[in-house]
Amino acid sequence: MAAGAAVRGRGAARWRRRFLAASLAASLGAAWAGAPAGAAAARFDPQAAATLSGPITTGTVIEPVTAHASELSTDGYTEQEFFAAGTATAFRALREPGDGRWKVAPTTSATYQTRLIVRRPADPAHFNGTVVVEWMNESAGESAPDFDYLNPYLLAHGYAYVAVSAQALGVEGGKPLLGDVATTSGDGLVQREPARYGSLHHPGDQYSFDIFAQIAKALRAPPKTVFGGVRPTHVLAVGESQSAFFLTTFADALQPLTHAFDGIFIHSRGEGGAGLTGTALSAGHVPKDLWIRTDLSVPVFMFETQTDLVQLGYAAAQQPNTDRIRTWEVAGTAHADAYEVGTAAPLLGCKAMLNDGPQHEVAQAAFAAFNRWVDKGTPPPSPPRFRLASTNPPKLALDTHGDVIGGVRTPTVDVPVATLSGAAPVGSSPLCSLFGQTTPFSPTTLLGLYQTKSHYLAEYTASLKGAIGEGYLLMTERAALMAQAEQVQFPS
Repeated sequence: MAAGAAVRGRGAARWRRRFLAASLAASLGAAWAGAPAGAAAARFDPQAAATLSGPITTGTVIEPVTAHASELSTDGYTEQEFFAAGTATAFRALREPGDGRWKVAPTTSATYQTRLIVRRPADPAHFNGTVVVEWMNESAGESAPDFDYLNPYLLAHGYAYVAVSAQALGVEGGKPLLGDVATTSGDGLVQREPARYGSLHHPGDQYSFDIFAQIAKALRAPPKTVFGGVRPTHVLAVGESQSAFFLTTFADALQPLTHAFDGIFIHSRGEGGAGLTGTALSAGHVPKDLWIRTDLSVPVFMFETQTDLVQLGYAAAQQPNTDRIRTWEVAGTAHADAYEVGTAAPLLGCKAMLNDGPQHEVAQAAFAAFNRWVDKGTPPPSPPRFRLASTNPPKLALDTHGDVIGGVRTPTVDVPVATLSGAAPVGSSPLCSLFGQTTPFSPTTLLGLYQTKSHYLAEYTASLKGAIGEGYLLMTERAALMAQAEQVQFPS
């Protein structure tokens, strides 16, 4: 994850630069500036595939941190763990222009062995042919936020899902940026469960890009045990927050060389990307207004929240939509939110009610549109961007209720009962800065807007129908969203 605070002007810019530098430095964990022991001059093979072994049965699996643990078997799914091994290449940049058309050269190579968690339909006949590969997040202990945000859609539609320990911190240990919510030691898989993971080793995050590509290659023609004997038709990359920084760099630097993925879903990136050498953003040469290159042959979808635009500086990296690039800026959302942490929200100690906007619901619709784009060639909708009140520093234009103007619209913001902000209160902790805030309207405001609950529900229902029709929400979410609206309390 990456964090932000409600600050303005030059102070905001300085804060953002300091935070992004610290964020990437911490998230890179065990990465270093030089070559690890045993590294050799690189002979880069863009078609190299990892060797997969497993399923692993020794010891106890360490699951990604989640507030949404579910019994996969009830959805007809099974989970297994595999190891991926090979020799990966690190790169240096020959050119890193802001338009994303990077040119890189191999430097050193080193061996690795990391882990994959595979979740797939227990009956291979129910597999829809698409594999979703998540670059797991390391900001607060290894987690897989996009698996949480994109369900129940993924499980309901027969996707196979693979979570990858792509970075050194998850394997070798280190100090996460936001502290480890699972352990206090910052130990990696190797230390936490040596009986199972003692053979793993990661040479550093400068190799993580090629490791990720090699795993994607291996998943295209895997051992029969991985997907029940079925070969996938599409392999898609996803990553949220810190992982989105890495996928931004991957798209510009490695995807054109390896053609590893059929599409890339970048969820909540900021103004730049991760450094190829494992350095922090400010210590390297990564542009702070970095685009996704427009000459890629595969679709790239960017999903951005209000926090991402301002506190993380994505406003400086906005780029036009093309036949291969789509961006949805989603009104009423924060970088992290109440859905992501579930019942653990009170344990965060945040000053304000966490943002409970429609990120989860819209993310599912976004991914459904992204998959159609990959599979059928049908581009997703191209919604308007957020309106900015100023660009330097970036500041969102807000309506009279304090909600953002523009972006993907849902009844949560068009028929509001609260102000949904991507900015946490001033003085919030780095962790709480991720979560924005929700400020419920007073009874007087509700009565002034809608007069009665029945009038509110009528407006909400009409807005919901429109959002579903435009493709920004799935019909399968209608009942749950209506139930939320029914719970709104009006004064008697």
